[in-house]
Amino acid sequence: MVVLAAGALLAGCGSGQIGDGGGAATDPGNKNLALLTGMRGEPFYVSIECAAKEAAAAAGYELNAQAPEKFEQAEQAQLLNGVVSSRPGAVIIAPTDDKALATPLQQAKDNGVQVVEVDTALEDRSIAVSSLSSDNHAGGVLAAQTLAELVGDRPGSVLALNTKAGTSTTDERARGFEEEIAKHPNLKLLPTQYTENEPATAAQIVSATLAANPDLVGVFGTNLNTGEGAGTALANAGRSGQVQLVGFDASPKQVDDLRSGRVQALIAQNPAEIGREGVNRAIAAIKGEPVERETKTDMIALTRDSMDQQAQHFYRATC
Repeated sequence: MVVLAAGALLAGCGSGQIGDGGGAATDPGNKNLALLTGMRGEPFYVSIECAAKEAAAAAGYELNAQAPEKFEQAEQAQLLNGVVSSRPGAVIIAPTDDKALATPLQQAKDNGVQVVEVDTALEDRSIAVSSLSSDNHAGGVLAAQTLAELVGDRPGSVLALNTKAGTSTTDERARGFEEEIAKHPNLKLLPTQYTENEPATAAQIVSATLAANPDLVGVFGTNLNTGEGAGTALANAGRSGQVQLVGFDASPKQVDDLRSGRVQALIAQNPAEIGREGVNRAIAAIKGEPVERETKTDMIALTRDSMDQQAQHFYRATC
């Protein structure tokens, strides 16, 4: 039976509780929050946004939500500069680059804006007051365990598709996957390839890999776009279900693909929990209350047999 959960809500990792993010003082009466997710319209981020809006409204705060058109650092930095100029009490952000966003976020902090990271995180841990994300390394391990069980004893090659180098979440997923697959001697891990978060690029890579490696038995897509692109390539080649595909995220499209057999398993995160708790941490930081520095939320492996019993893990396309 496929292992069904990983990383059940682990709080307090990292440097423990803090009540002041440093920098300039934050006005404890500031009721304005800003949310900058990683990409507009992506169901994982839509689910974060919906839950964040609900939590902010319930607490009596205004939430300004924005996102770049693509998962791209320059556009997100431009949006961030505009947001910070409006002086919110806190910015809740999924950084699209773990290094390049450090400077503008440090400037926000220096101007009295509390910084809460959701989903992705900066390499510099001194800037954000709190970080919330899935346990991405554990998610990669779970993906490898799930794929190995789906493949069984068959020998063959396995491909992992990452998005962009320097994306903290997918890098951790790929690392966990690689470490776990190494424990299965019948599976040969091919070099991880990068898709630049483009489904069409993922499809091209998988098509080329099928041609070069006729023994391909499994593919792991580290996020929604890579999984969708891989599914397209396998379907076009008539290999859906022959090559086992494990995707990451439970978007409406991915859920449909799981139901139809185009995808064999999905590793679903808990974006609603991340969005709600991100707002709660931001409000606590504005008020000068202690918050946990780092929290990891749970994930679950969805298969065609288990998906209807786990429908609460499906992502939203609209609020």
